[in-house]
Amino acid sequence: MRIGRLIQQNTGYKAFIPNRFPPEEGFNFTTSLHAKHATAIRLLGKLDGITQLLPDLDFFLFMYIRKDAASSSQIEGTRATMIDAIEAEALTSESLPKDVDDILHYIKALNYGLTRLTDFPLSLRFIKELHKKLMEDARADHNCDPGNFRRTQNWIGGTSLSNASYVPPPPVEMKRALGDFEEYLHGNSDEPPLLKVGLIHAQFETIHPFLDGNGRTGRLLVALYLWITELLDKPVLFLSSFFRRHQQVYYSKLDGYHRGDVEDWLDFFLEGVIDTANKAIVSVGAITDLRRIDMEKVQSLSKTASASGVVVLRNLFALPIVNVSTIRKWTDFTRQGAQRVIDRFVDLGILEQKDKNESYGRSFIYRRYVDIFSD
Repeated sequence: MRIGRLIQQNTGYKAFIPNRFPPEEGFNFTTSLHAKHATAIRLLGKLDGITQLLPDLDFFLFMYIRKDAASSSQIEGTRATMIDAIEAEALTSESLPKDVDDILHYIKALNYGLTRLTDFPLSLRFIKELHKKLMEDARADHNCDPGNFRRTQNWIGGTSLSNASYVPPPPVEMKRALGDFEEYLHGNSDEPPLLKVGLIHAQFETIHPFLDGNGRTGRLLVALYLWITELLDKPVLFLSSFFRRHQQVYYSKLDGYHRGDVEDWLDFFLEGVIDTANKAIVSVGAITDLRRIDMEKVQSLSKTASASGVVVLRNLFALPIVNVSTIRKWTDFTRQGAQRVIDRFVDLGILEQKDKNESYGRSFIYRRYVDIFSD
């Protein structure tokens, strides 16, 4: 199943030139791949249903967006973590790694995409807007021309075009391939929905239309496409964590896609959907149990302490790292009153001091909740 071919360029290197997409003869997938797709669709439906039972679904989304942002950025070499991103949002630390900025830009881009797609179609223009949010003023925006498709040749791996591991299409061929890609995005096709999502991601990475940020943009498209096509009522499935855990296989399967191993890539992609959906379903159950247990602890306090405690506990599901200033914002308490709330939550086993060696400027983490989202 040829996706394209390597063609010698005038300056001496070979670039990958995509064929028309999708191929005129269509895709002919095996029975086993269709069966795997059916399993993945069933689990998506189960996940979609069970997340509706969460009393604070948006808070669950906040955490998964942070997790996806961290995982997707780490694939590209970022060392900062989801916890670093939470601390950056909570303003509880002044000694965070600089590359936490990568994660924060990803979160901003994803939130922008979710809002923008409520009244704007998924299109090349949208993808450029998404890339601009992802890369503009970012730590690593070095000459990446945020929000614009490239006008020069790029490459992946190696030190130059002559020894690169992959050279995407030159700008002229890139524009033609992007035209096919946009038609495929919102056109009718015979492929089952999750297989179409997998093809969209692989084809986008094949075209590699930006000077930088292609991987992160392509992974953003997966989450957004699953949502806008109503495969999910809420965007609760993010695959970057799976891709990061199997990073070398991920790269290998995408390389295989270029060579025509389309079904092999899609099998891996569906495995990611199945694995991620299963883990998310388990997480929803764990969050439900934790919320019930800790809410009972808070409600066992005196009437006054319980009332403020419920407010704090609910907010912890959105921002699970706090300090005294955070609690003051949530409750309008004095500094002393906010510290008493934290002390109560520590005594109840809900919060723990994040860094046991800190005496001043202490922050506290809802560890059992954060651990639910850890790989």
